[in-house]
Amino acid sequence: MKVVAFKRELQGTGASRRLRNSGQTPGIIYGGTEAPVTIALDHNALYHALKKEAFHGAVLDMELDGKVQKVLLRDFQMHAYKQLVLHADFQRVDANQPVHVKVALHFENADVSPAVKLHGATISHVANEIEISCLPSALPEFISVDLSKMDVGTTLHINDLTLPAGVTAVTHGNNLTIATASVPAGQVSADAAAEEKK
Repeated sequence: MKVVAFKRELQGTGASRRLRNSGQTPGIIYGGTEAPVTIALDHNALYHALKKEAFHGAVLDMELDGKVQKVLLRDFQMHAYKQLVLHADFQRVDANQPVHVKVALHFENADVSPAVKLHGATISHVANEIEISCLPSALPEFISVDLSKMDVGTTLHINDLTLPAGVTAVTHGNNLTIATASVPAGQVSADAAAEEKK
């Protein structure tokens, strides 16, 4: 994905307010061997890009002064109640250095799992994203989580995930829970009552 940015000379609250009033969003690019650069981006293009999941976890091509550099979106601030992006932070990416990024989880095959199909259980998604480490070229848009083997009472952990080649989960020593399968309390008592009637 491509992002077009412009160098921003004026800084401070007043300059940022004037920038936003003119339909632009202030931002910054940092990291790597170069000094941080303050930038301005087209607000509407950035606002719509932020709605795309891939924009948050992909290596982006940022064009600045005719040069294209690889960056990651690191942070952004939204207005409390207006549809307004207040600021965006981008980090330069070195193709030979691993990056640490949070990537979305896509849950699949819950409807064919024994927990749902046989027992009418509910599968709860405990985490919707995980932190990974990989080279920029191996960065996945998302990670698929196969729920087809989950049964009632089972828990899926981060170590159970099948990660793409070259990608490792950053767990900080914790085998975090990703999903759990349980039968809703009301259904358990209804099933018990049905058994008693037999």
